[in-house]
Amino acid sequence: MSWTYRLKPELFDLNYTLDCGQVFRWGQEGDWWTGVVGDHVIRLSQDQDRLIVDSKLSPEFLTRYFRLDDNLPSIYESINRDLLIDRAIHKYRGLRLIRQDPWECLISYMLSTASSIPTIQKRIFLLSQFFGQELEPGYFSFPAPETLANADLAELDKCKLGFRTQNVKAAAQAVASGELDLDVLFRLEYKYARERLMRLRGVGEKVADCVLLFAFEKMEAFPVDTHIRQIIQHYHIDDSYFEACTNMSCMGDWGREYFGQYCGYAQEYLYYQKRMEGFLSLY
Repeated sequence: MSWTYRLKPELFDLNYTLDCGQVFRWGQEGDWWTGVVGDHVIRLSQDQDRLIVDSKLSPEFLTRYFRLDDNLPSIYESINRDLLIDRAIHKYRGLRLIRQDPWECLISYMLSTASSIPTIQKRIFLLSQFFGQELEPGYFSFPAPETLANADLAELDKCKLGFRTQNVKAAAQAVASGELDLDVLFRLEYKYARERLMRLRGVGEKVADCVLLFAFEKMEAFPVDTHIRQIIQHYHIDDSYFEACTNMSCMGDWGREYFGQYCGYAQEYLYYQKRMEGFLSLY
């Protein structure tokens, strides 16, 4: 049975954090967000600086999940390099990265390739509905690696995964067999963890960077998708760095060099700003 309690996190905006596109299992109805985290359905609302929680999950869990232990003022100071990121920081103040479950995050971002957020959400829902456990009417746990590893391809096809079906099954088999030990990725340096993830079919640079940023504590990951590429080309392409470097891999390297150790935070703020506002006039 769940219970309701209140938290008073410092510098936290629930709406920005759950709406910015980093997680796919949350939905908003009125002032309340409902999502599935692990084997729990959780409901959250924010009243000014107070977070209202309806869940079995502990305050300690939520503190970790929402990275309330991150020193956001210090991170802002570190990444605030120009007028564009300065505007993003001030407008979307309180947006925090989320510590996601590594296995669920991996599959979620494998399903994200060439897709809109609603489409990704639908695929994850179907995958959970067909292969997870029902937690409440309409809410399901995310299926375990062993379940998807042993799933029939025809059954997986019902989840509308398209060309991603075999990639998801192969990733599940790698994790279930121990060929890919997700726990090891926490201990590897960023570049080696990235290389390991990219051995999986269907995991390119962008997907690997998203998974490392959102699930493996690699704040130096700087995912480059269409929005980030357009931002760089619009605002930063005159930077001398790009005279001999124009591909998306180099753009990731640029992001790490330009924004520093917390470039992953900068990426999320710029991504959300671009999604919500398009290109901005800075002067």
